[in-house]
Amino acid sequence: MKKRTFVGGIHPPGNKVATVNKKIVAAEPPNNVFIPLIQHIGAPCHALVGVGDTVRVGQKIGDASAFVSAPVHASISGTVRSIVDIPGFGKCVEIENDGKNTLDPSIVHNPNPDSLTLDQLRQAVRNAGIVGMGGAAFPAHVKFNPLKDKPIEFLILNGSECEPYLTADHRVMLEYPDRILAGMKYIMKMLNCSKGYIGIEDNKMDAVEVMVELLLGTEEIQVVPLKAKYPQGSEKHLIYTCTGRVVPSGGLPMDVGVVVSNVSTAVAVADAVEKGMPLIERVVTVSGNGVKRPANYRVKIGTLISSLVEQSGGYNGRVGKIISGGPMMGRTLYSDKVPITKGTSGVLFLPNKEIANELPHSCVRCAKCVDACPMFLEPTTLYKNSDKEKWDTVERNNVLDCIECGSCSYVCPAKIPLTQYIRQAKEIVRSRQKSQAAKEAAAAKG
Repeated sequence: MKKRTFVGGIHPPGNKVATVNKKIVAAEPPNNVFIPLIQHIGAPCHALVGVGDTVRVGQKIGDASAFVSAPVHASISGTVRSIVDIPGFGKCVEIENDGKNTLDPSIVHNPNPDSLTLDQLRQAVRNAGIVGMGGAAFPAHVKFNPLKDKPIEFLILNGSECEPYLTADHRVMLEYPDRILAGMKYIMKMLNCSKGYIGIEDNKMDAVEVMVELLLGTEEIQVVPLKAKYPQGSEKHLIYTCTGRVVPSGGLPMDVGVVVSNVSTAVAVADAVEKGMPLIERVVTVSGNGVKRPANYRVKIGTLISSLVEQSGGYNGRVGKIISGGPMMGRTLYSDKVPITKGTSGVLFLPNKEIANELPHSCVRCAKCVDACPMFLEPTTLYKNSDKEKWDTVERNNVLDCIECGSCSYVCPAKIPLTQYIRQAKEIVRSRQKSQAAKEAAAAKG
């Protein structure tokens, strides 16, 4: 098979060997879970339960009336002990486990899922609270409801998992390939598209082989082997490598007739449509040299990270940084007493000796950041103009096209935190644009 790639990008060490061959195991049921009421892009949920209420597995405990939102459900059965605010996660419903694992009566198997209409499929996805599980956490029912004037031709499932350390999606492809395929077909039906691709990097050839064998005789879905390179999992680059289409500056995948979803999201869709099961657990990679026994766990949403540390043998020496997600685009956590969410693909524990503490110095104009940028931007130019608060210039230099992949910061010999400067600049430019739009709207009314 010919392996496809894109221009730019970097090749950081994979560091996947610790968990790549570790089968998914069920994490031990926690004594308490803390389920955030906001685990998605869009409107936050309001609590549907109160302190003292008894809840069951899969029961809806939070919802919102907004279209761009997703409900949240109880991942265990038990008693609501509190609704507590956890910094960085917002309001969380604390449930004490009763150990009975009692299923909510609303969860019913569908004996004939193929008979569901497009609207019924989307409603099933919405009711299940499914969001993008690759990290973006965009409500899936919204993505799977395309605009009438922008028909979708291709669905691409993202199995690249290009972030170092993470192997959750890799294991899902090896262990649940039939569930991926089932969910993919439901998504294609919702999108009314007839062609699908599954993009998988060539450092996962075992997954490629499994999916190819499963798809024998299936013409509408094709596996696309990709050269292992970061950030291959980016939507725009996955679209280019699989279809050759280029998403325009400021555009969305739907502008070129494509929707991109994650392989784990497809599994969640299959479970929702066929079993009526909401998104109450996910596969999470626990890795890094700061933990004794790295593993791939199937984890109840709301489980505290400290519980996974305990199941992994505890800390291996002094940990200098805990990261939710991968080291390139993940976010640093202030504590292990925070919950796993629908978007948590991995948790990394890095010892102090592996954390770079070099201070930045002046740009040496080597252009390594320019060569590495997969969006064909000039990170050093954006950084310098941001530092001088030249926001009009920053905007003209297409700062909003930055996908914040961190490639520029990774290759910079001056150790300048380019990505952080650009992220801040994007926020300011967006704020200025909103302010300008509001002024123009007010002027039009007056």
